[in-house]
Amino acid sequence: MRVLVPVKRVVDYNVKIRVKADQSGVDVTGAKMSMNPFDEIATEEAIRLKERGVASEIVAVSMGEAKCQETLRTALAMGADRAILVETTVELQPLAVAKLLKAIVEREQPGLVLMGKQAIDDDSNQTAQMLAGLLGWPQATFASRIEIADGAATVAREVDEGIETIRVRLPAVVSVDLRLNEPRYASLPNIMKAKKKPLDVLTPETLGVDPAPRLDYLRVEEPPKRKAGVKVGSVQELVAKLKSEAGVV
Repeated sequence: MRVLVPVKRVVDYNVKIRVKADQSGVDVTGAKMSMNPFDEIATEEAIRLKERGVASEIVAVSMGEAKCQETLRTALAMGADRAILVETTVELQPLAVAKLLKAIVEREQPGLVLMGKQAIDDDSNQTAQMLAGLLGWPQATFASRIEIADGAATVAREVDEGIETIRVRLPAVVSVDLRLNEPRYASLPNIMKAKKKPLDVLTPETLGVDPAPRLDYLRVEEPPKRKAGVKVGSVQELVAKLKSEAGVV
């Protein structure tokens, strides 16, 4: 079974985000970029499926500028077999990404699309659901455990009430959550080997997809700064402040 793993290049989660002076977006100038953490988990799970003999090939896919090749090389160093970059300078929104992935799925014919539940830059949590809808495939979101057998995937999903376990027939789209696994670090020999693994470059035009954005950003603002806390000397003073200043009592 071939597994397709979309991976996104995002600002590293350790970086403090800065908003541009004109409020047109996030300033990424000089910011450290890395693979979206949820996509790292999806890549790790695909590798484990291959190690268990369930998957035969892992194809990593990314979309965006040529620099996204760095993210794909990371996936190859972790253990993916080959990579595909859909190169474009257009800002890709979830629907465009889902349409591009649909075109790649039709080319590659994977038995499973394994992807992060969301990207930490826009937090949309839409692409997996849209892709499943466009393909007409079953979907399982927020996966914290995945077992594949007899042409189906049994997925434990993290929901508000706890853990929900469902079974979906393959091919299917599965999006992963944080507690699924702990991604491995790529070893130096594997990093060197990744440089020789195949990486194909396509364009949206090649795939017959119009990636033009459907939404316009009017303004991006930083959240309001929190006021500093104060210490109180007694319960009576606390109650008084809750009444007079906070207005919650």
